[in-house]
Amino acid sequence: MALTRGIVRLSVCLQSSCRGAALLHSARAPSNPGRERVLLSSVRFQHSVPQSNKCQWQLREDCLELTYGGLVMHFDYVWLRDHCRSASCYNAKTNQRNLDTADVALTIRPIKTRVDDETLFLTWPDGHITRYNLGWLARNSYEGQKQSAMQPRILWNLDIYTNANVPSASWEAFMNCGDELKKFLHNFLLYGIAFVEGVPATIEDTEDVTQRVSLIRETMYGRMWSFTSDFSRGDTAYTKLALDRHTDTSYFQEPCGIQVFHCLRHEGTGGRTLLVDGFHAADKVFKQSPENFDLLARVPIKHEYIENMSNHRNHMIGIGPVLNVYPWNNEVYMIRYNNYDRAVINTVPYDVVQRWYVAHRELTMELRRPENELWVKLKPGKVLFVDNWRVLHGRESFTGLRQLCGCYLTRDDVLNTARSLGLQA
Repeated sequence: MALTRGIVRLSVCLQSSCRGAALLHSARAPSNPGRERVLLSSVRFQHSVPQSNKCQWQLREDCLELTYGGLVMHFDYVWLRDHCRSASCYNAKTNQRNLDTADVALTIRPIKTRVDDETLFLTWPDGHITRYNLGWLARNSYEGQKQSAMQPRILWNLDIYTNANVPSASWEAFMNCGDELKKFLHNFLLYGIAFVEGVPATIEDTEDVTQRVSLIRETMYGRMWSFTSDFSRGDTAYTKLALDRHTDTSYFQEPCGIQVFHCLRHEGTGGRTLLVDGFHAADKVFKQSPENFDLLARVPIKHEYIENMSNHRNHMIGIGPVLNVYPWNNEVYMIRYNNYDRAVINTVPYDVVQRWYVAHRELTMELRRPENELWVKLKPGKVLFVDNWRVLHGRESFTGLRQLCGCYLTRDDVLNTARSLGLQA
């Protein structure tokens, strides 16, 4: 399965009819043949299968097996009781569970089961009836999630992004029009970067633009920051030197989710911003060397920030793998890559270190391929939003006075804004 193949449209899947009327266990190869034989020998056929040509089901010893729209699903009986959406079990106004899960017997099984065209009905030993829409079950089953992406995205290199002609948002429309904000966030979720043009070149207006999207995350760098190459902080970013591709705040336990850049002034040459889709590079590693991908997703390493300045003393340590993935579908949701801030590798046993270096080198080579590099000249009025969990940034060296301002945004609130506008995030 491709690493990030995009969202599987279950609504399309659910419109297809089930194939045949064979026993459900024949629809998939057993992951554990021995255990499968035990389960098959104890299947109880209290109820014959289809009540509808769209659905087949049977009660097994340890779960309800349901086929709907071609998707074979398995539901634990405790899970089915725990997720009941009846008024006594679930508050539809607050979207919170009323049922105390600890009160559900771990050996519970329904005493009666039936399926109408679109609904599964389960009667429990105490007489309580649970109703499930079959489409809801398909969307919320493990099998459905395994075939889906949590967030739709387009993996890109230079050609893909350039040919997409992704439009920038217009500042005035962005600040006043919900549709413009929705288009902006849609592009941001797909590509991990997005621009707003025409913003007045002030810190105050930059702050207003960012707050249109999310709450600002205050860090040891402050709330809104503005810096030049004065080395006022113990970081290479505060120089005129080139910066290789990296993600920020890798030394936080939870790296900042979104970063905002606005070049307020530049009197000189150079200083272009480099952007690289880290998920695109990770996908290449996944396809070419699954064992290397697994190492990068499994082995925890430390990143560290030590600052000993007259006015700033900080010591931050973040721990986690280079690639963070959802285990059920191998979808990458965060890359933590910063060779500047990577600390001493003392969390990896000696017999794994060499293989980790091989895996890290392969990812680095993908990240450094020229065809994956997008170079952007930031200028006054052009505000850049970067998904710091996905897109790496860097810069070329520069001359003259260059003043940048920006901030970090809380990731949860960006996604919350997107979902409130009807986007999948």
